[in-house]
Amino acid sequence: MEPDEVAALMLRLQGIGCENVNFVTPTHVAHTVGEAIEAARRRGLVRPVVYNCGGYEGIETVRCLEGLVDIYMPDFKYASADAGLRYSGVPDYPEAAEQALIEMYRQVGPLTTDARGVASRGVLVRHLVLPRDIARSRVVVETVARVAPRAAINVMAQYRPCFRAGAHAELSERPSRASVRDIRLMADGLGLWNVDH
Repeated sequence: MEPDEVAALMLRLQGIGCENVNFVTPTHVAHTVGEAIEAARRRGLVRPVVYNCGGYEGIETVRCLEGLVDIYMPDFKYASADAGLRYSGVPDYPEAAEQALIEMYRQVGPLTTDARGVASRGVLVRHLVLPRDIARSRVVVETVARVAPRAAINVMAQYRPCFRAGAHAELSERPSRASVRDIRLMADGLGLWNVDH
């Protein structure tokens, strides 16, 4: 689609009462997204724009989005380079995700909401707890607290083995409720806004 077509869709969403315009996994078309946001704002878009991504973002791409994105919603999948390589095929996931998060937080700061509790600006990090602490969840939470203080975090418990998980024995389990609870409590203790509490 051309940017003007995307802008028209954004305005249509606003017109039917959507709370935000959420771009999911948009990095490969970030240039079109950016042009579309600019066009939609010129034509009256006032709803927050959400950039919902996997966390493995080029810093130059994130910088190009400054002033266009209101809410960044990145994953922070792993604090282990080995896990990033094994499960996502990238050798530097933790470093790339950290640098992208630093830039996102610089642009929009901690998550803010309106009087109804609806997000209007800021960063909301998502982290899926994996079995056997494959993702090194405690280090993920510590990293988020260090580089994005008071950010919101969604420590997610819904991992279930499917698709190609059977190719990795360590992914054939589910994380324990206690491990998820402990990570959420840790996030609270580090001053993050844990959206699961």
